Amino acid sequence: MELTVNDYKSNVKPIWCPGCGDYAVLNALLRAFAQLQLDPARTVVASGIGCSSRFPAFVKTYGIHGVHGRPLPLATGIKLANPDLTVVAVGGDGDGFSIGGGHFPHAARRNIDLVYIVMDNSIYGMTKGQPSPTSPEELKTKASPYGTLEEPLNPIMMALAYDATFVACAFSGQLKEMIELFVQALQHPGFAFIQVLSPCVTFHNTYDLYRNNVRPLPAEHDPADKLSALKLALETEVQYTGLFYRNASRPAYSQLQRQLIEQAGRKTLEDIFNAYKP
Repeated sequence: MELTVNDYKSNVKPIWCPGCGDYAVLNALLRAFAQLQLDPARTVVASGIGCSSRFPAFVKTYGIHGVHGRPLPLATGIKLANPDLTVVAVGGDGDGFSIGGGHFPHAARRNIDLVYIVMDNSIYGMTKGQPSPTSPEELKTKASPYGTLEEPLNPIMMALAYDATFVACAFSGQLKEMIELFVQALQHPGFAFIQVLSPCVTFHNTYDLYRNNVRPLPAEHDPADKLSALKLALETEVQYTGLFYRNASRPAYSQLQRQLIEQAGRKTLEDIFNAYKP
């Protein structure tokens, strides 16, 4: 029987603020699951802490709502324990690039076979609007009345520098394009990172900004050209969306893991003991 979007929805209703960009991200991921006919019993969603990290409760798959900044360690452990599962890690910009920022480069360099979706609203929405690692410089909010002093991080540049094998950016105001990127990411054999520009309508509403500044990547851009991807990620006049980079030829960690297990399995216990003899 063909699964529909409703087959992936849990009975828990999302409790985000009306208009939050995360609703569209949830809708897009459910539609991507249905398009690929993923088995809910073999799909896992792991999250950290934050508005967006409530995600697993709204999806009828296996899921775990973990601790702040730790969706990638959770997702990595799940994938290594059972490589046959489809694993998705979700979180926000504070969760992923601040307290959890140290996990990002290692998941990317290992090429863990999972999808990492960061819903980037450039603010700490759950804790009343403090600037986040991606907040624009001099952003003024009630929590930062004199403006933030730090320059924002560039998540796409970070992912490319960490050698992630799939790097993309989406905007929650463009559902069709986001679904297409999610489908591609779920089919990618390796670490797939997607930054979703997902506005917070309560503390830092960027819908109008993104509607004016978001542009699809140039038609001539080749996702296999990493140097071109880096140059486009450095653009400041516009915010490009689409697939910046993809490298499907590099083996995923789970593939290397299976090879290692097979290699180790050829050795007897005596072989192992002998290796440690003086």
